[in-house]
Amino acid sequence: MLSPVNYVKSNSSQTQQQPRHGDVAGAQRRRRIRTYGIAAAVVLTATTASAGYLAMAEPPSGGGTPGEPPQVHGSTVDFTVHGGTARVDTGSLRVTGHTDDGASLPVSGAAVQQLGKPGPVTVDGDTARWTYPDKKLTVTAESDHGRLRMTVHSGAAQNLSWPSTAPGAHGALQIPRGEGLRIPVNDIFWNSGEAGLTDTEAELSGGLTLPAWGYTQGKHGVSYIVPEEVGTSLGFASKGGRLGSTARHEFSRREQTRDYTVHFSLTGSSPVSSATNYRAYLAEHGKLRSLKQKIQENPEVERLLGAVHAYAWGSARTAKGVNELRKLGVSRLWLGYDADDQPMEEKAVRVAQRHGYLVGPYDSYANGQPSDSADNPSSKWPGSVYPDFCIRNWKGEIKEGFGGRGCYVSTQAFKQAEPGKHYLADRARKMTANGADSYFLDVDAAGELFTDSSNGHRMNKKQDRANRLERMRKLASDDKFVLGSESAGAWAAPVLTFNHGGQTPVADGLWKLERDKEKWGGYAPQGEPAIFFKQVKLPPELAKAMYDPRYRVPLYETALHGSVINTDRWEMPYNKLPDQKTDRALMSVLHNTPLNFTLGEKNLKSTGKEMAALQHYFAPLHKAAGTEPMTGYQRLTGDGTVQRSEFGDGKLTVTANFGKRKYGSLPGGCVDATLENEAKSHRLCPAKLP
Repeated sequence: MLSPVNYVKSNSSQTQQQPRHGDVAGAQRRRRIRTYGIAAAVVLTATTASAGYLAMAEPPSGGGTPGEPPQVHGSTVDFTVHGGTARVDTGSLRVTGHTDDGASLPVSGAAVQQLGKPGPVTVDGDTARWTYPDKKLTVTAESDHGRLRMTVHSGAAQNLSWPSTAPGAHGALQIPRGEGLRIPVNDIFWNSGEAGLTDTEAELSGGLTLPAWGYTQGKHGVSYIVPEEVGTSLGFASKGGRLGSTARHEFSRREQTRDYTVHFSLTGSSPVSSATNYRAYLAEHGKLRSLKQKIQENPEVERLLGAVHAYAWGSARTAKGVNELRKLGVSRLWLGYDADDQPMEEKAVRVAQRHGYLVGPYDSYANGQPSDSADNPSSKWPGSVYPDFCIRNWKGEIKEGFGGRGCYVSTQAFKQAEPGKHYLADRARKMTANGADSYFLDVDAAGELFTDSSNGHRMNKKQDRANRLERMRKLASDDKFVLGSESAGAWAAPVLTFNHGGQTPVADGLWKLERDKEKWGGYAPQGEPAIFFKQVKLPPELAKAMYDPRYRVPLYETALHGSVINTDRWEMPYNKLPDQKTDRALMSVLHNTPLNFTLGEKNLKSTGKEMAALQHYFAPLHKAAGTEPMTGYQRLTGDGTVQRSEFGDGKLTVTANFGKRKYGSLPGGCVDATLENEAKSHRLCPAKLP
């Protein structure tokens, strides 16, 4: 059973039917999950915890004034933060929180590596500084916006495993995997190999959707923010039946990661407190771009409000198919089509736009193959782009592309060539010659960043990220496309309006299942590939890890709702997983995020009718709150089966019952949504739809 928490406000042709760039092999690499022994770093201390900083809309109360000079007591240094004090042990980098109500809790365990004897602490104004001469490390620390900000600078190439998170027996981790997970640290399933989390590590730039995580225990909690994701990963391990996490940073001159900054906060009991804290951080530093701003810059973005999303295949992407969707009652829709040899015709695009739909091609700039043998159009490039633009390692070896197909193509090579060759501009012009007004650029926002050692277009991961942001920004701001990408990390949110895949908390077992074409389906038949249309029953452990509502929490929406629109993965449309349909529909309403569908000739009317009913319900809710922040989230029952969300400080309030029993008047498997100034709620029971 999960403990109850308090309600808290928070401000193609057969030969071309190969896996798309976002499919199994690529996505598996992007997560960069690898075995990582961190058990030794997990400090399992049962504690009470802290009250404090919860809501960006409400100032924290109590405690000293953040920004007071640090206080040195021998080998420890105290910093005033919102909600209390953070004490750093310079001998080990252990951090302990002392709250205003007298509780103490572990903010971080000691660094895994032996640091050696620290030098003396010096204080200059609000900043404390000390060194570890044996490791060539320098630490600076200060209070900043009510948080403890610590920066470790390294004069040598090395790793640092720190901070480590170790809640007490009744704590719960907040992990930004997909939309977000709340995992009780003593949960038997998540401490086992079945869940696919223990002894794994995920990069903050791609394996997780936010560079922020945390934990809660009782009425207290701790939040962590790493503002520069590149070079840092988060690992998970179980010790004594309790789950813990440890961050690991790689100091590298070439990667420009010789400075490692972590912000620590004392928070309250909300299961989304780490995301609330991160949204506040983004706002404080001017890094939060709203959908309202994006609509002002491009009014076409407004058509995403109230829209569901769908990929069309075969006759579903014809003018006749588009007209059929409107007849069925779909009033707002983002309609995409794959990179095959049958793009949407200009007539179909015009019809879609007349109905108020947005239309966009799938494309990818990440893969290159020989033009005479490429398995899909998006991998064909003019001239000698392949192999000249291929990423190479320090040995000069080509970095193989998805599933061993061709190569990964360097963003730096494209950037350098673009002023004279216009490869990317010409590609976008060709892909939208039919009049498409949206664009889905796969992979760019997903975060598998590369180092390129090729002569002539060298780059590190930060340069790769900057190049991706620059070309996405051009598509969105200069070319005025309504732009989306795959599984977008928070770093890409400012340049995107929608995101396919960031909502899905992918468990490692999914990739194994997707490679099994008998169970999952492959890229045949041509007009209705089974990978999208074949219905699948997930193994129990995979269904539990990904879709059990008791573990799901809206971290991504708390941080970024009203900035970017988030959906499930493209190869996991709503109609793919029948056993999860009710839960997914309820989560869509609870999180105020659209569902994603796949349409073909055979299911156009049946799925289209269901899609129309769901979109009809969703549209007024999303139009009212899609541009608003998520300002509240509550788990109303101890087992987490009844949850409530709030948007725009009451513009929309949603209560979802994922259980089988009634909650008040709300039946199991149903959701009530109430718009501001409306006395009657809107009810949806997805299982009762046609």
